Amino acid sequence: MPVTVKEKLGSGQLSKDDSGEAGSAELTYDIEGTADEDTALTSLKSAAPATHKGMNRQECGVEPTDDKHRWTGTARYALDPADSATRFSFDTGGGSQHVTNGLATVSKTPAPGKTAPDFKGAIGVTPDNVEGVDITTPVFNFELTKYLDSVTTAYLGDVYALTGKVNNAEVVLTVNGATITFEAGELLFLGASGGKTVGKGQWEVTYRFAASPNRTNIAVGDITVPSKKGWEYLWVRYEDVEDATAKAIVKRPLAAYVEQVYETGDFSKL
Repeated sequence: MPVTVKEKLGSGQLSKDDSGEAGSAELTYDIEGTADEDTALTSLKSAAPATHKGMNRQECGVEPTDDKHRWTGTARYALDPADSATRFSFDTGGGSQHVTNGLATVSKTPAPGKTAPDFKGAIGVTPDNVEGVDITTPVFNFELTKYLDSVTTAYLGDVYALTGKVNNAEVVLTVNGATITFEAGELLFLGASGGKTVGKGQWEVTYRFAASPNRTNIAVGDITVPSKKGWEYLWVRYEDVEDATAKAIVKRPLAAYVEQVYETGDFSKL
């Protein structure tokens, strides 16, 4: 008995989003003439078109009916994103940083008959130490998802090697017409995750970044630090100094240091 595959009446339900970049459709079929599931599925794959309304066929499936020689077949279609398509999400929850010097001393209130020592902005000063405080600092966290036709071993090696590194050159992102520019030193690559769905032709790879702005002319007591890149670390060395007005030995900034703590890398490889 020959196997016949006929599309059902009302088949071809279609859905798309407003942008047209995503969508799906199902074609349903009557399959007759075989009691073998593999034969029914093979016949469906031969009959169902590879594309439907601009969408690629993603999968085919068959289900038995009350008649052992008859099957219901379904071919599902969806749009594969273009190779240049991206998905972007972000948050500005901020990061935490321990600082030992404030931006400005708002007030000093001494005990009666006493003079409050001037610590030049040092925070939490004790006889032996400057304890400081944890503050929230600007950090722009975001994820960027790309759809790639192929992923090579060499590319995965680059992604692995760049994880935990900072951009060594300017990075410009354009997402839906909006342009975001990161200067060298502002962008930290936190790693990537991805995979390939069975039945689909493209890889989906999501990259995670954190951005912290470069700064210039940073005041630390009487010291002005000329510049610090976003992911460099600023720390302060203090010394004991006599405050003649308060008649006390106080701790004040002696020197400010900017340290590179992350290696840099070429983000154009991502």
